[in-house]
Amino acid sequence: MSTVPLAIRPGEVPATRRVRPLHRWWRDAAGLAAWAMLLFVAALWVSDQGVQQLGNVAAALTSTGRLTGLLAAALLLLQVLLMARIPWVERSYGQDALARRHRLTGFTSFVLLCLHIVLISLGYAATDHTGLLAEVWDLVTTYPGMLLATAGTAALVLVVVTSVRAARRRLRYESWHLLHLYAYLGVGLALPHQLWTGEDFTASATATVFWWSAYAAAAGALLVFRVALPLALSLRHRLVVDRVVPEGAGVVSVYLRGRRLDRLKVVAGQFFVWRFHGAGWTRGKPFSLSAAPDGHRLRITARDLGPGSARLAALPVGTRVWFEGPYGALTGSVRTGRKITMFASGIGITPLRALLEELPYEPGEAVLFYRFSSPAHALFHHELEHLARTRGVRIHYLPGHRARGRASWLPALYASVPDHTILRYFVPDIAEHDVIICGPTAWASAVSESAQQCRVPRERVHFEQFAW
Repeated sequence: MSTVPLAIRPGEVPATRRVRPLHRWWRDAAGLAAWAMLLFVAALWVSDQGVQQLGNVAAALTSTGRLTGLLAAALLLLQVLLMARIPWVERSYGQDALARRHRLTGFTSFVLLCLHIVLISLGYAATDHTGLLAEVWDLVTTYPGMLLATAGTAALVLVVVTSVRAARRRLRYESWHLLHLYAYLGVGLALPHQLWTGEDFTASATATVFWWSAYAAAAGALLVFRVALPLALSLRHRLVVDRVVPEGAGVVSVYLRGRRLDRLKVVAGQFFVWRFHGAGWTRGKPFSLSAAPDGHRLRITARDLGPGSARLAALPVGTRVWFEGPYGALTGSVRTGRKITMFASGIGITPLRALLEELPYEPGEAVLFYRFSSPAHALFHHELEHLARTRGVRIHYLPGHRARGRASWLPALYASVPDHTILRYFVPDIAEHDVIICGPTAWASAVSESAQQCRVPRERVHFEQFAW
């Protein structure tokens, strides 16, 4: 294990980096803008005689199909914007909240897309007095842009199928991420069909301007925040691997150096998407900082959970590093008071260890619960003990497997006592603390439930879940 912390030395308290507070109004504005977009799309359908066409079965099917198609297109664009890494949206929501909304929006848009296909086909078949299959074949082979739209739909089906939780568990992160890029292909292939055959897209100047603006905004956000900005930052700071240090069983820390890192706007608790030249660099991998940034070097720590993280142990010194970020809202800006209690499970200790190094607090005001399955899997023991000695962090180690038969964040040793009772015993004033959690989804939920049973307000419970 590493014995010397990256930034702090005995008797030294690191200078607190300025953390920009979250802007709640950005979150509210983004939500209102999304709902306004959907209402405007519905208004365009109404203005194009959508309601008047509900008078008979065939026209009603076609008109309803048009509406579901319009809403599906709008939600697809919102889905792209949600994961475009727009900085002010990212900081307001955090990755967990954005990912949940991204999944909900994606599945809703896919359902509406399926309804659009079925309703339009039934409506056209009823109007032309033909069979459903014959009508579908005619639509695909004779209408402009429909072959491209069919290919786009197939791409979206692939994305949705691999996004189902059971399927995600069977895929490596790198494979899932690569397949997920087909969503952009699906959106792009649908555009010609919408412009060539979608009357609602060209029925008025207002509709045309709206849809072109919406597509341009989505494409622009992707190009600026997912391509141009990461490329510019990577070229500016020129990160390279400084050294690779084994931390424990299957865990390594990678130290990175570069130019003008004091100007990189990053704080403890955040993560980057990393690409290491020559080591699967085409597929980014998210890793949190495991030490507070000091303006000279950065450190990430990863467990061997797949090819992407396994390659880190073999990185040669001087390897060029490309990155996207920083991302994440699990920073000092979430604090509402001085006292803070942190919960880490396994590799989830990495961002919390960095936060303990960076945040300001007096001795006894910071508490850490650290759960791991065995001593061999405990990380940063010497560094954590150093923080306990020099800064007064109260640390409670929780080794061993969790209790069976109930949702608990504690080891089996405490199975006979309710979780919230143990929490209140170790931290009697827990209701006055901010609670920060980092670990697997089920474990984090159990911690959150215990904290709220101890009267910690919901808005003071903050967590970053390890789920994708």
